[in-house]
Parts: sequence; C-alpha cells; structure tokens
Amino acid sequence: MSIERFQDHTPRIHAQAFVHASAVVIGQVRIGAQSSVWPNVTLRGDDGPIVVGARTSIQDGTVVHMTEGRSVTTVGNQVTVGHKVILHGCTIEDDCIVGMGSIILDDAVVERGSIVGAGAVVPPGKRVLAGSVVVGNPFRVLRACTEQDLEFIAYSWREYVERTRQYLEAASTP
Repeated sequence: MSIERFQDHTPRIHAQAFVHASAVVIGQVRIGAQSSVWPNVTLRGDDGPIVVGARTSIQDGTVVHMTEGRSVTTVGNQVTVGHKVILHGCTIEDDCIVGMGSIILDDAVVERGSIVGAGAVVPPGKRVLAGSVVVGNPFRVLRACTEQDLEFIAYSWREYVERTRQYLEAASTP
C-alpha cells in the first residue's frame, strides 16, 4: 500500500482496519476500526480531510477526494461503498450502501439508512433523505427502504467486517 504524507498531514489508519497493498492513501485521511480499503482505491486527502468511519468498506477502484476550501469528504460508520465509486467532497451518513459506479459530488449528503443504486449520480449540494432508495442520473427517489433493504445494508457491512478480519489475520500469520 502507498501511505503518503502530504505537507504536515500523515494518514491515520486504525490498527484494526485493512488497507490493500495496491491502495493509495494520501494526506489528511482517517480510517476507523474494522474498516477496509480494497484494491486500487485512492483516498486523496491533499485538498482537505477524508474521514472514513468504523466498519466501512471502500471497494475496488473507488476514488475519494474533495475541492480545496469548498468541501470535505466524510463516510460514516457501517457504510458499503461499491466498486468504482467517486465520492467527491460529500457526506455519506451511517448505515448506507453506495452502489457500484455511483458518483456523489461536492456538498451532497446521503442521509442515514439509504441506498444509492448502481450508477446513480447525486449532483452538488443535493440531499438523499434518510431511508431512501435512489437511482438514476441525476438521482430520483425510487422508494423508501424496506425492512429487507435495511437487513441487506447490515448484512453487507457485517460481511465486510468479517472479510477485513480474515485479511488482517492472514497478514499476521507467518
């Protein structure tokens, strides 16, 4: 993995977090306990802070950045960020899924307990209300989350916490 200091900022990665060897983590980045950063992810905290909460998965090919002086990127606890997502200066609250190929832009907010469908775009400054399933470009509300959706959100983050544990265990075994 490439963990790079930028100016006076060194990434802070919890000892119980997993960062894949091909990931790049630069500058003002904080990654919480039991979180995972998978192959070819870039967390570029050179223009401002990136905070990734606990038990959150940032999957393959995702890019996380922001606009200096305008936005920061915060990803809450128990969030699953799918493959090849772009998170740019946005907030993802706790217990969400951001589907593969989605783009969430500056000052957008995805509120707690929501699902952003694969390929959806959340434009700058827009808000996905808590407990919503959204799809499309630009996004539109498909429906409110069902009990089954909420169970899937929990299933997803729990599976990635277990996968994180497995990878950390394998790394510590001679």
